[in-house]
Amino acid sequence: MNTCQEQLTIVIPAKNESRLLPTLLESLCRQDYPLLQSTRIFVADAGSTDGTQRLAMSYADRLNVEVISGGLPSVGRNAGAKRAKTPYVLFIDADMELKDPTLLRRSMELAQRRKLHCLTTNIWCSNGALRDQMLYIGNNLAQYGSMLVRPFSTGMFMLFDRQKFEQFGGFHEGALYAEDYLLSKKVANWRFRVVRGCIHTTNRRFRSMGYLKIVGLFLNTMFHSWSDSYFLRDQGYWRQKV
Repeated sequence: MNTCQEQLTIVIPAKNESRLLPTLLESLCRQDYPLLQSTRIFVADAGSTDGTQRLAMSYADRLNVEVISGGLPSVGRNAGAKRAKTPYVLFIDADMELKDPTLLRRSMELAQRRKLHCLTTNIWCSNGALRDQMLYIGNNLAQYGSMLVRPFSTGMFMLFDRQKFEQFGGFHEGALYAEDYLLSKKVANWRFRVVRGCIHTTNRRFRSMGYLKIVGLFLNTMFHSWSDSYFLRDQGYWRQKV
């Protein structure tokens, strides 16, 4: 392996994701990113009991994957980032799918060309009903609008300049909600972009927490965007999330 070519590390926080993680890993295998074989992929496992670790390592012949100890997503993401030596780190949730085989390559090209500190993409719900799609459309519009105020990116897909990530202190491990937004809003507007296309997810967040709860949390995120202490208080997110 030619380590001098390594540009990217991928970190996937996971807990009991044996059902959905294969979809993500298969979609990574299909990416046309030319340095994929030298890209380390850390699955930060938070004590899974369903064979997630074993499943992740079954891809070791196709991806440079390693399972490490995780925790809540912020803990797992930071654990993976600490092991990264590359200029960029991509954080992806385990229930994602990169259906567009060019997404990873285009994201890296845009980040490098524009010298971005943070980059995200649109989110789409593959198996969702109309109301699921409408909520994600709202999320995507908020991401574009945030470029005028404070950048908003979710941990579903967040590509970060590693040096800037470390300068910001990584994800706040004391945050009980929206730790991804707490980090992305530190980025300067001109160093943040939304790459064309989308990453696909399921509607399990809405099914497990309820639509009103999700909408309420989203609105409160906007209303409290200047109050970091709000995100350090328990909003009931982890009690209900799958």
